[in-house]
Amino acid sequence: MEVWDKVFPESDKVKHCKVRFANRYGITLVGDLYLPLSAGEGSRLAAVAVCGPFGAVKEQASGLYAQELAERGYMALAFDPSFTGESGGTPRYVASPDINTEDFSAAVDFLSVHPLADHGRIGILGICGWGGMAVNAAAMDTRIKATVASTMYDMSRVNANGYFDSANSEEARFCAKKALNAQRTQDFANGTYALAGGVADPLPEDAPWFVKDYYDYYKTPRGYHPRSLNSNGGWNVTSSLSFINMPICSYAGEIRSAVLLVHGEKAHSRYFSEDTFKKLKGENKEIYIVKDAVHTDLYDRKDKIPFDKIAAFFAHYLA
Repeated sequence: MEVWDKVFPESDKVKHCKVRFANRYGITLVGDLYLPLSAGEGSRLAAVAVCGPFGAVKEQASGLYAQELAERGYMALAFDPSFTGESGGTPRYVASPDINTEDFSAAVDFLSVHPLADHGRIGILGICGWGGMAVNAAAMDTRIKATVASTMYDMSRVNANGYFDSANSEEARFCAKKALNAQRTQDFANGTYALAGGVADPLPEDAPWFVKDYYDYYKTPRGYHPRSLNSNGGWNVTSSLSFINMPICSYAGEIRSAVLLVHGEKAHSRYFSEDTFKKLKGENKEIYIVKDAVHTDLYDRKDKIPFDKIAAFFAHYLA
């Protein structure tokens, strides 16, 4: 029997097991597959692949979302993206707009051939930075019938423009790229990769309030996990380069399948969902604002995360 290594309590209403599958770059991804206790031979369940937040692992928020969906009758797969957690890929701690979008499609590959899954009823759910990846995947992968992005970040936008678009200029991007490329040279010379992006510890007194919220999740028993990038050293510094140069969500307006964006009313990141929603077309698109919630409330606060709303959305569009 596997040791429970998640940051959230184990449900007695579901069963779960470790699974492995490869993406089209040959990287082996590792996930936790959650199933209703009643699932067995002959079952044909609607299935949802879950990933995020950016810098987290499947034992944190994505696992909680997957477990909650399984309690509501879904097959749910929480997985570690390439280069992180228990998934493969070297060097470690790389983020990529292409490869990480592909990771969602690789999860759809796995669900598309699973004997307990209804292969015509597959959805995805992305949290934080993987909310943006989920929207990007939905624009590319026509097998995805419904997409939920919870407390989403557009990682291309925040890397290229800074928070709240405060550095949205050619000069600011040039200076950022110059520093990042200098870091590339140094990394190559050293044979190692400098890390950045983990939550600062100790936390500076003048840290923005939303950074303090991140600390409260990733650096305390509430959400700390030894494999989590944000709980520890963070991403490779140079990961930002590809996000600056290769925007995600460029074709969000061409998504024909259903999309639900969920965001906290008081989240610093709310503008990512609101601006993405403006791009979406069709009557099967919806934005849902959670009253009084900040960004990280939608990581694990079960009194804030609208699980019933999310499950009802999937029930309607994965019917």
